[in-house]
Amino acid sequence: MNTFANQLKSEIVRVAKKEIRSEVKQLKLSLSKQRSEIVALKRQVVALEGSIKKLGRAPKPSAPSEIEEQSEKLRFRASGFLTLRKKLGLTAEQMGKLIGVSAQSVYHWEQGKSRPRASQLPAIAAARKMGKKLALAKLG
Repeated sequence: MNTFANQLKSEIVRVAKKEIRSEVKQLKLSLSKQRSEIVALKRQVVALEGSIKKLGRAPKPSAPSEIEEQSEKLRFRASGFLTLRKKLGLTAEQMGKLIGVSAQSVYHWEQGKSRPRASQLPAIAAARKMGKKLALAKLG
């Protein structure tokens, strides 16, 4: 009886394994399809995010302002700016107040470490047209 029970048990195990393999095979196929769909969706998300970034970076069509038009005509040289300040007899702090910037900005412009913004160029051009008396009068 013991051998019959062992054979029955082994046959049941064999049939169960066979059934499990067929079920697992279907699950594996389903899993691989789902994974490939996930990859495709991730690629689509990356592509959409890229197109959103491109749309965000697109230049907005607008008319150039007067400051931009004037600044295109105006130019700046560090040595010329230093000469202007000395000609007017102003300190860097006074020149900064006249133009509307800090003394540190004036120092950096004169040394060539930085350049004035386009919005500051018209004030510098106006300072070029001033005389010593007019510049001191505006400061006082």
